[in-house]
Amino acid sequence: MGVVYKAQDLTLERTVALKFLPDNVAQDPQALERFRREAEAASALNHPNICTIHEISKENGQAFIVMEFLDGETLKHRIGGRPMEIETILDLGIQVADGLDAAHAEGVVHRDIKPANIFVTKRGHAKILDFGLAKLTPVATGVGVSAMPTAEREELLTSPGTAVGTVAYMSPEQVRGRELDARTDLFSFGVVLYEMATGALPFRGETSGVMTEAILNRVPVAAVRLNPDVPAELERIINKAMEKDRDLRCQSASEMRADLKRLRRDTGSGRISSSGSGAVQGLVPETASSSATAVALQPSVKPARKKYTLLAACVVLLAAAFAAFHFWPRANTVSGPAKITQVSHWNKPMDNAKLSPDGHTVAFTSPVGGVAQVFVMLTSGGEPLQLTNDEGAKTVNTFSPDGKEIYYGRSLGHDEVWALPTLGGVSPPCGIC
Repeated sequence: MGVVYKAQDLTLERTVALKFLPDNVAQDPQALERFRREAEAASALNHPNICTIHEISKENGQAFIVMEFLDGETLKHRIGGRPMEIETILDLGIQVADGLDAAHAEGVVHRDIKPANIFVTKRGHAKILDFGLAKLTPVATGVGVSAMPTAEREELLTSPGTAVGTVAYMSPEQVRGRELDARTDLFSFGVVLYEMATGALPFRGETSGVMTEAILNRVPVAAVRLNPDVPAELERIINKAMEKDRDLRCQSASEMRADLKRLRRDTGSGRISSSGSGAVQGLVPETASSSATAVALQPSVKPARKKYTLLAACVVLLAAAFAAFHFWPRANTVSGPAKITQVSHWNKPMDNAKLSPDGHTVAFTSPVGGVAQVFVMLTSGGEPLQLTNDEGAKTVNTFSPDGKEIYYGRSLGHDEVWALPTLGGVSPPCGIC
């Protein structure tokens, strides 16, 4: 939407950012109107998790916005195709939810929530950027209507049946070009949380058409399959935010903020297990906690006597174990074969499979349209995930020592060696053979 410069405010002696429209769209009436709307929408919002707009002005016919200067990087660069730490996800997620709650309370729907529009400062503060696609909607206690009118010039920016935003993060109603409310931002926020937790997008495709079809009809791969450390409760929050039916979706940013805060509290107290463990760890009963405290507060009675009694008990146990090992009758044969579990139930070829260093992931090749492509799957089971889709037969060589990359060979007139992130993405060749 714009070209941004770092600048010095000579009047107030502060560093600011100046945002100009690029030259190729500076004469476009719609772009100019959206530029003005960004300033109008954002300047009405005063919140620590929303980028502050100081003023909008014009110099030599060029309109620009004066914004607060932020030192750090976008969330897109922070993710970098890798899962983030759960603690970081929760901390940034709570801040973004708080900013969205403030915007929605003022009747502003962002409509383009994505990692590139969320800035993370060096101090770890999240800031929502670019309200250029924002739409003023009726303020409501929930998702209803009120006396506040819709922006008068909405027809200049969009028309009925027109989808606005970034495809990979659009809600189903946004894809269909329907009337939007605050819940569309919550769907996009759910996609962002999924990407933060897994390093991958939930709805992928080589074209926007494939992506929109996935958004409308496909259920994304469970986040825990791509990152076994994702807590079951975080996956529930993400899935609720990405409900295709907005009436079944999380209904407000404040609700998401409360859920994320509760999860952060429980995670910090060790009361939550990852969903990869197969179950959610139960809460510690209050009675047990109280009993433990009462025991701890009781004065010690004859500590020396207790110590020697415990030592004698240990000696007796060791003697019994020694006797059992040497004199207990044992069978001359093993009890039976070890249990063997089938990992995959795929009905396609799985060639030159390689196991990751941690034993959680298997990489292999399988033909797609007559060309061998690289796939990855968890040893805990589930459907494989296709990582490549290009020309040239491929052979998986090995994982990197940390398991984050897969090295594979590709034959396309000459032999090449490539490195590919285990969770997918684009990487340059690591060498030519």
